[in-house]
Amino acid sequence: MNSKEWPLHGGQAAPLLARFGLADDTPVLDASANLNPLGPPAWLPDWVSARLQGEGEALARYPDPDYREARESIAARDGVAPEQILLTNGGAEAIFLAVALQAREFPAAPVAIVEPTFAEYARACAAHGLPVTRLTLEPPDFRLDPEAVVAALGEARLLFLCRPNNPTGTLVPQASVARLLELTAQRGYRVVVDEAFIDFVGNEKGRPAGEEALTPLLTRFEHLILLRSLTKHFTLPGLRLGYLLADRETVRFAAGCQPAWSVNGLAAALVAPLLADRDFAGRTEAWLATERPRLQAGLATLGLEVIPSRANFFLVRHPGGREATRQLLPALLRRGVLVRHTESFPGLDGGWLRLALGDATANQRLLAALAEVLQEAEEGAP
Repeated sequence: MNSKEWPLHGGQAAPLLARFGLADDTPVLDASANLNPLGPPAWLPDWVSARLQGEGEALARYPDPDYREARESIAARDGVAPEQILLTNGGAEAIFLAVALQAREFPAAPVAIVEPTFAEYARACAAHGLPVTRLTLEPPDFRLDPEAVVAALGEARLLFLCRPNNPTGTLVPQASVARLLELTAQRGYRVVVDEAFIDFVGNEKGRPAGEEALTPLLTRFEHLILLRSLTKHFTLPGLRLGYLLADRETVRFAAGCQPAWSVNGLAAALVAPLLADRDFAGRTEAWLATERPRLQAGLATLGLEVIPSRANFFLVRHPGGREATRQLLPALLRRGVLVRHTESFPGLDGGWLRLALGDATANQRLLAALAEVLQEAEEGAP
């Protein structure tokens, strides 16, 4: 990769260190990748070791092509039928499979993407030669109007929506998604809602996150596809584990676009114990309840504009505008803190930064580094 290019995803320190003339072995606090700081679960190394050393020689046989145990575990957790689930090699494969369905049925129709959002939707469209219709939501609230979205769809037959959205952290209410589905139900569209960060939504003002669940809508709307990831919540990005939820026929068609044994046997076998770990889920909820409001308040106290988040990251910008915000990234990097640029997010174009929520120590270090940078900038201003 050309070191002068902006990396497309978080967690990529090397090209940014090179871009700003820093040594590639510079130690950094990574606040650019949105992962749970509590994971992976403590039992995971022993679990993997046991399967490699004994217990059936897990790597010496093919996985179950139907991934039945994994799908049954997800079905029990999400309240759907196993036949409504397709296990995937991370959330990225689920995205590409959703686009593959579109390419098979409507090979010339555009795909609509609600932006600013994750770059892989457009990348999947490009891989299949499909044009993109960009529907841009505006700050500061990035609010989605279902009627306005449907009016702007034009010839598109597939719509991508991220919820909670990456990079804004905003959560489109369940009622708004339901309205969007009602408006598109008779038009031959598919609506794909990527919920890779849904396990970080947690509680808000005493309201259970379950009240915002979209899985009940699958029984009402056959054109809804939900995408999920297990790697962010459990801090397993190197494992690649996700799934697609839809009606049985859509799952069957999507499976026909998927390579055989796409998910490795170790990853598939890990689904059930991961979902059964209620202690890890409880500790994650407690971390979110404490650290998310604390970091948001700290960022606001520093004078930054902060978008209220329902995910494990915040979108912020300097009150001085785009260039002042862009200058924060190299200044933080020189202090050993890596944050996520927004140069690759259409509609943001580098004018914001995305900051991952860490544990208490990491969040305090991030705030301290930001305070130093902002103070230095203020003192150097004419």
